Amino acid sequence: MHRVTLIPGDGVGPEVISAAKTCIEATGVKIKWEQVEAGSGVMEKHGTPLPDGVIDSIRKNKVALKGPITTPVGTGFRSVNVSIRKKLDLYACVRPCKWYRGVRSRYRDIDLVVVRENTEDLYAGVEFQEGTPEADEFIEFVEERKGVKLRKDSGISLKPISRFASERIVRFAFEYARKNGRRKVTAVHKANIMKYSDGVFLESARRVAREFPEIEFEERIVDNMCMQLVQKPELYDVIVAPNIYGDILSDLCAGLVGGLGVAPGANIGDEFAVFEPTHGSAPKYAGMNKVNPTAAILSGVLMLRHLGEEEAARKLESAVAKVIAEGKHVTYDLKDDPNDPSAVGTREMAQAIVQAL
Repeated sequence: MHRVTLIPGDGVGPEVISAAKTCIEATGVKIKWEQVEAGSGVMEKHGTPLPDGVIDSIRKNKVALKGPITTPVGTGFRSVNVSIRKKLDLYACVRPCKWYRGVRSRYRDIDLVVVRENTEDLYAGVEFQEGTPEADEFIEFVEERKGVKLRKDSGISLKPISRFASERIVRFAFEYARKNGRRKVTAVHKANIMKYSDGVFLESARRVAREFPEIEFEERIVDNMCMQLVQKPELYDVIVAPNIYGDILSDLCAGLVGGLGVAPGANIGDEFAVFEPTHGSAPKYAGMNKVNPTAAILSGVLMLRHLGEEEAARKLESAVAKVIAEGKHVTYDLKDDPNDPSAVGTREMAQAIVQAL
């Protein structure tokens, strides 16, 4: 019996997580779910979208399945996702991007994995708001020490990248490649410009790569990497990157395989792991039984593999692939014509996947 924290989230989160839970349970794996609430719906009661009980539950159970949660843009509480990752030191964000037959895409047979460092870089949260005394002081410091004049009305974000975190994430990527029979790891950076931040990441990647001589290693500048992925994605396998590049590249790779609706995600640390779809909460579709549950269900597949339930994970992924390939019981975005009246809802697609198991 596995114990798993269940976080439905908000927006379309409860619908897609319910679909994933149904499919996971249908594999026969025994799971005791502990449901906790986070997101916009608990703000009035708790004064925060992330009550302490959520983190306590994940610490107790070690594993969580989580729905998307709305984050205010530009103001308010910092991202719940970022807060969970930082509090639990979920330093590795793993985002597989795999094309399934039947998904509308310009590409075929894509099977990439983006491994993103989760704790540092521009998501570290070290910022100075424009016009504050702290921002003014920092601007003066930069001018005095570096001779660089920043505009007085600048908002400032710092980009810390440490040798420790860089080596840790690159080693994770190589160990992932070794465990999963992957052939190559590509480290992505901008060290030609940011020599003292991205430079640390690149040097660390080169050092760690020498520990895995059986796996091919290469390095790519991030802008060139974007072009390469559009032109010849078949040349790439596991991609490891600092936080901001990993975030951008994982969405790009999701676009190669049909979009965020089929993009699962995992946030993994040495002790804890949280599995969640890559897409956002899409509040305008909440309660409409309309959105594609595939990303959430495939996140459940990743969770099953993490729990050591490889056969159940294989069966569930195969059932998802079968339903998508048949194209009958799928949501509107998986139809050739999004206006196709035969498109089914979130619950109905989940039931079709259960029947295909």
